Amino acid sequence: MTAARSTITPLTWALVVTAVQIALAVFLLAPEGPLDWQYSTLNQHDSYWFMNIIDRGYQTIVPPINHKVMEVSNVAFFPAYPAVAGLLSRLGVERDIALLVTAQIAAFGFWSYFFLFCERWNLSPTLRSLGALSILSHPAAFFLIAGYSESMFLMGLLGFFYWSTSDARGAKILAVAHGIIMSGTRIVGIPCAGIPVIQSVLQKGLRPLRQHVSAMTMSIFATFGAGAFFLYCLVRWGHWDMYMLTQSAGWGITPDYLAVFRPSSYRWLVPALNNPTEASQLAMSLTGIAFIILAIIEIVAALRSETNWRQRIGLYLAAAIIYYISVSGVACVEMESMLRYQFCSHALIVLAFLHFLRQCPVPPLPVRALATATVVLACAAGLIVQGWYVWNFTRGNWVA
Repeated sequence: MTAARSTITPLTWALVVTAVQIALAVFLLAPEGPLDWQYSTLNQHDSYWFMNIIDRGYQTIVPPINHKVMEVSNVAFFPAYPAVAGLLSRLGVERDIALLVTAQIAAFGFWSYFFLFCERWNLSPTLRSLGALSILSHPAAFFLIAGYSESMFLMGLLGFFYWSTSDARGAKILAVAHGIIMSGTRIVGIPCAGIPVIQSVLQKGLRPLRQHVSAMTMSIFATFGAGAFFLYCLVRWGHWDMYMLTQSAGWGITPDYLAVFRPSSYRWLVPALNNPTEASQLAMSLTGIAFIILAIIEIVAALRSETNWRQRIGLYLAAAIIYYISVSGVACVEMESMLRYQFCSHALIVLAFLHFLRQCPVPPLPVRALATATVVLACAAGLIVQGWYVWNFTRGNWVA
């Protein structure tokens, strides 16, 4: 009974949070109209590219066209999300609805793993609530339930971490399955697949190497989602890197792997609500500062006492990998869309920090009250900004 409750409760909370996200977006912020049309307004911008892939499959000329034309070159998105939505579409679900249903089921999966981690770590109800609110209130959190791939990537990533650190029967197979989804949804899933090996080395030491065979096997198989995509591109067009070529030609993406180390990359202007690029620039800057602060906190705490930092290092590493690769990719376009990419790092940072707080001594009541009030006020501000973005997004405006 206890084991069943420990699973049912997180899943119930995940369902509630996902339903609330959808209800607020559709009934409160979407433009007025028939309910099915209101719901479909959660498909915008990149959603139409995914629809094009569902309809036509991957198509491109070689080399790819030098501007964005989905009818000519559409190999600029990884396949897992449109593949699953396409399967639903073939089962009779309207194409645009299939995109949203797929994203929202994945959002439920993401929240399920978030609350399952909270249950595994035996977090207090207060920490669970504040953690969930901290993620929900991010200005880009609504992309979890929009026709975008954020939710599928995060579900695959958290599921990969959850099962790769579990001793349950069949856990490694489930970890690989989630890893394939992760790497098949976003290119950043490829380096994230190697994190179990790093965790294994940190926890067990480097030698003997045979003790890391299980982690290495999981990591290798977890990259098969991306590997299958690259192989498909190689066989069909003779270029395994057609995704990168299309991103470069159509989107002007030229990776700058030193951008994160340049002070000039960081912008500190308070963004105007109607300027999503400035919001992305500030999000990038604040996240960089957050990593530095968290590193100092973790190092000081580890020097003073045992904090089990190895249990959460994977979450921090994944957040840093996503941040670094995203910044490197969008630095050449003034950090456009970084607000959305940074949301994935934000969710992982929140989850890792909850684990850190669980091990801290309970502070005095006034300190707890002040910290709670600060978080609630910050989250209220974030929800207001998010509401503005959802209002604009559902009317076809670009927000991230």
